Amino acid sequence: MDDSGPFAPYPSPTRLRPLLGQTILVVEDSRYACDAIRLMCLHSGARIRRADCLTSARRHLQIYRPSVIIVDMGLPDGSGADLIAELTQEVPRIDAILGLSGDDGAEALAFNAGADGFLAKPMTSLAYFQSTILQLLPEDRRPSGLEAVQDDTVHPDPMAYQDDMAHIADVLAGPTDQRTLDYVVQFLSGVARDAEDTVLAEAARQLATSREQGAPVTAQAARVAGLVQFRLQQQEAI
Repeated sequence: MDDSGPFAPYPSPTRLRPLLGQTILVVEDSRYACDAIRLMCLHSGARIRRADCLTSARRHLQIYRPSVIIVDMGLPDGSGADLIAELTQEVPRIDAILGLSGDDGAEALAFNAGADGFLAKPMTSLAYFQSTILQLLPEDRRPSGLEAVQDDTVHPDPMAYQDDMAHIADVLAGPTDQRTLDYVVQFLSGVARDAEDTVLAEAARQLATSREQGAPVTAQAARVAGLVQFRLQQQEAI
């Protein structure tokens, strides 16, 4: 199925729904970050599909072609830059390919891979989301002028953060090799920052620093695991 081909119906975008008619595939492993984008798509009139890893994204893309794809740069099975590089070579090409991250250097990595645009985390501004995407779409798929964007703030569902905690708890319950710890640090650093969980974000930062310095990480990894479990227990008590 092609969601963006020449024969696909495109409802006309409006001031209140400037992304009406667009299908956005979000490749993102954090449910909290994805819920923020879900709300932005809902308010913008866009349809959303989600993939939580590169493998899942490639399966999606074998079935249909979205008009917009947003790719997180750090995924459990590889770098989002690899998928972006693949997509830039495809014909016909997806209208708008964007990288997504809150990490230093990720924007340059996305553009070097061929991305058309970039969204920086944490993402709460609807106007930022809409204007970034609208600038990349063909003119006939935009409302009349970029002034149509809405300056609202979105607030992801706190339960989505709990889902992220449950996910990383499952990861930490398995073998904690170097690759696993790298993923834990990358994932928690981003999602804790987005949720303004400063304690967990700092614990993840300290774990990352210990790894970079080649210091023992057992105690730091145990602290991170304990903080994650504490957040899950808090939810169970509610």
